[in-house]
Amino acid sequence: MTRILAYVRVSTEEQAVSGAGLQAQRAAILAESNRRGWSVDDVTFVEDAGFSGKDLKRPGIVQALHALQRGDADTLVVAKLDRLSRSMSDLTRLLGVASKQGWALIALDVAVDTSTPTGEAMAHVIGTFSQLERRLIGQRTKEALAMRRAAGVRLGRPALMPRNVVDRIVQHRTAGLTLKAIADLLNSDRVPTAQGGKAWYPSTVSKVLASAAAQK
Repeated sequence: MTRILAYVRVSTEEQAVSGAGLQAQRAAILAESNRRGWSVDDVTFVEDAGFSGKDLKRPGIVQALHALQRGDADTLVVAKLDRLSRSMSDLTRLLGVASKQGWALIALDVAVDTSTPTGEAMAHVIGTFSQLERRLIGQRTKEALAMRRAAGVRLGRPALMPRNVVDRIVQHRTAGLTLKAIADLLNSDRVPTAQGGKAWYPSTVSKVLASAAAQK
């Protein structure tokens, strides 16, 4: 006898747009259950309404995984793979857990069914291409950053220091004040730092001076 846990999920945003998302997932799973000849009595729905799929820190899926680990069910079904998780690392880990603990994972939208050789192969194909996609994205990002550096583009957060504050610091330094003396004056006048901080230090003043010199 097959004991099925049917997992359905919508995020907060999806829930706000329409409550039909959960109903559509339930309908798809029940239709597949009927096609496979599963008894409705053997299908238990577990729901996470208003939770993101970025990780597995959701009460419903945690409950379902514990039940599968205990042997209370032998199959986890989702209407769409991204309902289970949007993280490919989590999905890959779940495939390993399912294999180790002896339960099947079925995702109706991508023909993943680890209870069959073909469906299990599809699960690994998806995992492989997802890993490839992540590596390609990382490689393209590195190449784009390298090209911007070569073109002389300054990377990182832009300076938020007002021009008048920079000019004041430069004038103080030109007048012979020490870095500490400049920092003390700025703190006394409650001048915020570039990132909105309240305290100036000699090192902070030095960075402003270096930046100003580099822009000349």
